[in-house]
Amino acid sequence: MACTPQETPATSRSAQFSAFPDKLFATFETSCNGPGEEFRKIGNRQFECQELLPPKTTAYLILNYDGYPQNLPKSVTRLTAEKNAGGYLVEADLFFNVPRETGPAAKVPVESKELDKTLSAIYRTMGGSPF
Repeated sequence: MACTPQETPATSRSAQFSAFPDKLFATFETSCNGPGEEFRKIGNRQFECQELLPPKTTAYLILNYDGYPQNLPKSVTRLTAEKNAGGYLVEADLFFNVPRETGPAAKVPVESKELDKTLSAIYRTMGGSPF
């Protein structure tokens, strides 16, 4: 018996929606309400959830990215929707924001295949097509 390759769904931090994904953004806002979490609307179609980090991660980021201990680093998930010919392109940006005493904060990207799989599954559940 021959093995046939299984088609795996695309995993991505981007997805196309035919209409503005109100439900996606409403769910995103609702899910950002735990201890140490803060939901922010950045622009017309840009939203983010900032979250305080565990002590070891916080210390690591402060020490390795010249962080400022009086302004703690946070995990940031930012969702942006841009209107295009097919409806709306939604993109997720995940990073650690590490404030410094002087100069701009360090933006440390978060790379994770598991997070990308989770995002893609959420996009599909909400009616989007990851790519």
